Amino acid sequence: MIRINKYAAIDIGSNAVRLLISSVVSEDNKIIRVKKISLVRVPIRLGADSFKKNKIKKDNIKRLSDAILAFKLLMKIHKVAKYKICATSALRSANNIALIKKNIFKKSELILDVISGKEEASIIADTFFSSKYLDSKTYLFVDVGGGSTELSLIVKGNIITSKSFKIGTIRFINNLIDEKILDKYKSWITKNTKVFSDIILIGTGGNINKILKESKKSNVDLISYSFIKEFYRNISSLSYDQRITKLGFNPDRSDVIVPATKIFLKTMEYANSNEIIVPRIGLADGIIRKLNNSISYGYDFTK
Repeated sequence: MIRINKYAAIDIGSNAVRLLISSVVSEDNKIIRVKKISLVRVPIRLGADSFKKNKIKKDNIKRLSDAILAFKLLMKIHKVAKYKICATSALRSANNIALIKKNIFKKSELILDVISGKEEASIIADTFFSSKYLDSKTYLFVDVGGGSTELSLIVKGNIITSKSFKIGTIRFINNLIDEKILDKYKSWITKNTKVFSDIILIGTGGNINKILKESKKSNVDLISYSFIKEFYRNISSLSYDQRITKLGFNPDRSDVIVPATKIFLKTMEYANSNEIIVPRIGLADGIIRKLNNSISYGYDFTK
């Protein structure tokens, strides 16, 4: 029997907060089609607070609570059945997370969950392989966020090892990354990929999606290392203002895209990879699928 349900996923990241509402058509617990209904992005840089002071400022707690309340109204209009709010690196690092959860629930009656880097990577990687990609290939999944980078080595469709590193774009632009972390990042990649050849990177996150758009390729095409290297050379030669005026980048993208591109380049070098695929999926897409597939996952939305 065919079921059609609407679900809402809210991804609270270090650089922005996103609401995704999707309609899922399934039959006998198998997803037939997922259709995006609404995607709203609000650039609240929670990582700038969390990574410097280990807490979120009062005005940004208010902005976040207001955003969640606005998202709740959209969820109500669309008659969402279930929802899940997942917070990642910025709120994982905040020592006032209990206050944030309490504030959000008081204003919207919605429940916020903080997830680990490993769970975040797993949700996105599983979503990738629910699509029609070759499971005979070896992939290195790389999700570059504002506060952390999640890595998963995927062999024959199975995640064999994963690691989350406190390496992110917001940390970079605020000079908050220890050289030792960068060394450990390189060591983990080289150690775990050295026995494999022809590794293809799976890149996720807003910055690599922007690079895909600039490449004018589709989400099933491979982007070469040489293209990304040239892209990095071009954007790093421009100032923050020039990237906005000449390239048309959004202000909250214009600064973080430089370190993000460098992270992807270094990752490709460490893994001896010449190609990256950008499926244009993210945490919110994975949450939507889990809401449909698991009765116990997420929360009923009846408001």
